[in-house]
Amino acid sequence: MEKVLKNDIAFVKNKHYSPTYNEKELIYFNKEEIKKVKNFQQTHEAYEKTPLHSLDQLASYFNVTDMKIKDEAYRFGLNAFKVLGGIYAIGKYIAEQLEENIDQLSFSQLKEVSDKIGQLTFISATDGNHGKGVAWAARELGQNSVIYLPKGSSQARLDAIRNEGADAAITDKNYDDTVKMCAELADKNGWVMVQDTAWEGYDKIPLWIMQGYATIAAEVIEELEGNSEQPPTHIFVQAGVGSFAAGIAGYFTQYYRDNPPKIIIVEPHLANCYYRSFSNEVGEMEIVTGHMDSIMAGLCCGAPNTRAFRILSQYANASFSLDDKVAALGMRILGNPLGQDPKITSGESGAAVAVGLLHTLNGKNEVREEIGLNENSRVLCINTEGDTDFDHYLDVVWKGIYPTQ
Repeated sequence: MEKVLKNDIAFVKNKHYSPTYNEKELIYFNKEEIKKVKNFQQTHEAYEKTPLHSLDQLASYFNVTDMKIKDEAYRFGLNAFKVLGGIYAIGKYIAEQLEENIDQLSFSQLKEVSDKIGQLTFISATDGNHGKGVAWAARELGQNSVIYLPKGSSQARLDAIRNEGADAAITDKNYDDTVKMCAELADKNGWVMVQDTAWEGYDKIPLWIMQGYATIAAEVIEELEGNSEQPPTHIFVQAGVGSFAAGIAGYFTQYYRDNPPKIIIVEPHLANCYYRSFSNEVGEMEIVTGHMDSIMAGLCCGAPNTRAFRILSQYANASFSLDDKVAALGMRILGNPLGQDPKITSGESGAAVAVGLLHTLNGKNEVREEIGLNENSRVLCINTEGDTDFDHYLDVVWKGIYPTQ
């Protein structure tokens, strides 16, 4: 049943959720597969585990037992998580061209031998963080990159990508049309498309990217088990095309197959393709079109990744569609913590989206009950980006744009 709550939040339970273990989809996200992915990623000298913060005061305020945030703003010094997908996908592609097994190669070895296949150009469409990660990975491996951003993207995001060595520009198209343009340019010029969304005939590289994202989940579980802590009961994950959300959901679902955590999707109103898909009676994938000018720029994608949709349409329990002011509220909450809780700098598409939602749900017992959120819950959120658009971050946190009232 769909519900519209105060502060312009819409909620729907996924009518097609099924706990049945789907070996066909989850085999790519099992412990052994993701360990191989992680082993390659950590051969880069800049690899470090990102912090997993406990926010005890915020947990008490939200009336849950535990509140943790995995802070990807520290990943590879790039202020966002997306590079995890780019570094593995580009590395895997080059290894395949060399007819080598990436399991047997380190990043430095791959860099040394990549000249055997000549100069490659990797192309991608991005709202910012993905393109930055692709540009960084391509440059690190001595290759070229061409990156296009959709209409409305900020100059700061464009400059950040160019600073990683990419030939980059902002288009006059929305995200999904920018993806189509990049696919056409790749075909025309013999370039390699590195996109975290999949469609018919283009699935292999998006899968590698999703596997790259799944190492975040592996790190979380390793740290929890190392500290003898219990796993989360609820994971709130942001969704654009859904690749990140499905990578996290896939790993946690296969790891805790007997009692998996509840997966809750959060999206902006202007790009709420999962919310709309979960709302329809037959479970068909729905696509959102038009200009998407939400501040949650990293989530402004109208067409789901087909593989991600298969995973999330089975394993996500619900979706929330949110107004921009909810994300802005979350940014201010995390930047101004309670008590001794750590300060977390979250961008508009980071953990702020889920935290703003959790604040709005406080006291709304009916909705909390529908997703099983109560005083015994253990919540995990993932801060997928820091202040990737610094000026806009200050506008939200310091100047208070997008107020809740």
